[in-house]
Amino acid sequence: MSFDFLNPSIPVGEWVAEVIRWMQVNWAGLFDVIKLILQGFYNALDLVLSSPPYWVMILVFAAIAWWASSWRLALFTVIGFYLIRSFDQWNNAMSSLSLVTMAVLIALALSIPLGILAAKVDWVSRIVKPILDLMQTMPAMVYLIPAITIFGIGQTPGALATVVFAMPPGVRLTELAIRQVDRELVEAGASFGASGWRILRQIQIPVAMPTIMAGVNQVIMLALSMVVLAGMAGAGGLGGDVVASLSSLNVPLGIEAGLAVVIIAIYLDRVSSGAGTRRRKRIPAAPAEAANESEDSGAPSRPGIPPALPVGAAAPATGAPMAPVPTAPTSIADPTKENQK
Repeated sequence: MSFDFLNPSIPVGEWVAEVIRWMQVNWAGLFDVIKLILQGFYNALDLVLSSPPYWVMILVFAAIAWWASSWRLALFTVIGFYLIRSFDQWNNAMSSLSLVTMAVLIALALSIPLGILAAKVDWVSRIVKPILDLMQTMPAMVYLIPAITIFGIGQTPGALATVVFAMPPGVRLTELAIRQVDRELVEAGASFGASGWRILRQIQIPVAMPTIMAGVNQVIMLALSMVVLAGMAGAGGLGGDVVASLSSLNVPLGIEAGLAVVIIAIYLDRVSSGAGTRRRKRIPAAPAEAANESEDSGAPSRPGIPPALPVGAAAPATGAPMAPVPTAPTSIADPTKENQK
């Protein structure tokens, strides 16, 4: 087969289609297991959210909003979700919320460890960045084509397309957060003999948590934006109603489903942002609390970090007792008394 440089024709789409057909034949068992797990996960979440009376779930959502942010968000939650119920969109809203929750949990479980690895290993970062660029710039609807081809119509292809679409900001912001941790903090932990895992767990992740939470917020928002496209894959929920209203030009149905998506989006955005703010406020108080505990108990605030040395004492060598440091005399002789003598 000859290649004409003046009239190029590269059948990339046919190559991808061949790969997908090969995967369908050789990995059919794996895909069946994945579909079974994801469908079971979705059904369990939908059962938890849809089974109780709507007013019970409204109170639960309002309590979460109050804990994460304030009573104002709790009041908005009560009013907003009551409106969703008045639109007769409650079951669809809970179905969409179940799908978004499942996709966000899977995306975070993949993106946060991958972001940490990319921050620790430079060659991983160099490989991951172009892949993330491709994932972010590819039209979201394109993800549905191979997903529907492999898994068929239902919640599974919608969830997988949502995961792929929502992952990049989680990876990027996690890597950025870990890389921005002050190097002196890391070196201080290493100087006291802390392992790399302990430095990551007790120093880097707590300091980087506000930026990581910003990535979590972005993942949630992108996942919710895929609700309508997931409806095109047969996932149902609010996206299914939006697609149905578009195909039948049903304006009331489209407006009500769209407003329900907006209310859920505002709720999830404010709750995730509020949780990140609470975490940010708690971080500066931790060192002071640890210092108070160490003063009360006479023990170091963290294992492996010695307490502060007393004034006038020198740091002992390994295995040697602590010796006082010679200090200058605290009193000064009176020169008049010296002259009298």
